[in-house]
Parts: sequence; C-alpha cells; structure tokens
Amino acid sequence: MKPNVLKIIVIDNDISLHETYKYYFETYEEYSLVGIYVSVKEALMDYDNVLPDIIASEVTMPDGCGIEAIRLFRKKDPEVKIVMISGQNDFEIVKKAFKNMANGYVSKPLGIKSLYHALNAIKYEGATISNDIAKKIIAMFQPKSYASFSERENQIIDYLCQGATYRIIADNLFVTPSTVNFHIQNIYLKLNVNSKSEALSKLREMEYSAHLI
Repeated sequence: MKPNVLKIIVIDNDISLHETYKYYFETYEEYSLVGIYVSVKEALMDYDNVLPDIIASEVTMPDGCGIEAIRLFRKKDPEVKIVMISGQNDFEIVKKAFKNMANGYVSKPLGIKSLYHALNAIKYEGATISNDIAKKIIAMFQPKSYASFSERENQIIDYLCQGATYRIIADNLFVTPSTVNFHIQNIYLKLNVNSKSEALSKLREMEYSAHLI
C-alpha cells in the first residue's frame, strides 16, 4: 500500500451497495477499502487483521445500532475515526452519534463525490457532517419566523420557545408585561389554543410540517 493512503472499512448490511462502494474506492487514490462487512460483529472479528484508519458504518444494523458499536471500536483503537452513514437525518439520532464520539455523520444516498468529500473532511479537519444536517442544526439556533404572525409576535414566540417569562420578554423587548400579554393573547387566538403548553405544541407541529415541505 502506498504511503499516506488511509485504510477504510465500510459496514453496511445492504449488500446491494457493496459493489458500489468497491467501485468508489477504485477511483480514490488517497483511500483504500480494506474491508466491507454486513454487520458490526463481522467487522470486529476482522478488525485486528485490517487495522483501519477510518470506519464508515451504517447507523441501523441487524445486530444492533451502529452508533452503540462506536464504543466497541474505540476499545480496539481510541484514535480510529468513525463516520456514521444513514438515510435518517433526525436530529436526535445525529446528536446521539456525536454524544457517542462519532467523528462524522453523512446522509444517504452517498455519491462518489460526497463520500470522497466526507473522507477528506475527516482526514484534514477531523470531522464531517452532511449539508442537509448542518442546515437543520443551524436552523435550530436561528429565530423562528412564522408568516401568519407579525414581527413582534415572532419575537415573542422565540422567547416563549426558550422558556422566558412575561417579565423577561418585556425587559428584553423594552415593553410592559401587559403589552407582552396582549401579544400573547393574539398568538393564542391565531393558534386557536388557550395555554402556553398548547401554543408550544402547536408551534412544534407547524415547524415539523414546514420541514416536510
């Protein structure tokens, strides 16, 4: 094997993709596919024979969650880089992967260029994440804006979602608590709800529906 060529193993129980991965790696000069497996167990059994630099593992595996297998690979080699691959980009799953010390999370379908870019990001930056997931994460930290509400109502909604009290909202917006209450009553009216908990639940539903569009 050429110097500076990183060894990669792929774990994916979808056998129909194995030939695709093999083809991809035939075109990569900096990366060599040294093993491809249908299960975590199979990969662990062969681990000492291949000693990969990077593991690319499907999240959903027949013998358990690929995310939970990260700690097993870390016991083998604390320095190995681990990238999770999945057709699911649910933020809770992504968060669980990184909490378990994954180095990256990329969405399927993976094209020849997208996989190459992900491997390069791991090699040179130490981490990678798909653009669709990055956009979701960024959106979570940006103020929400709902077309059916005024600018002031959207500001108050953002504070409500953060758990702020009427007094805190009033202080931050430089208005009186009664003004905040007035706007909140209008928000309730537009949402057809009668309480803060109902309003937050309805807003979450609206946000989820917006992501599906």
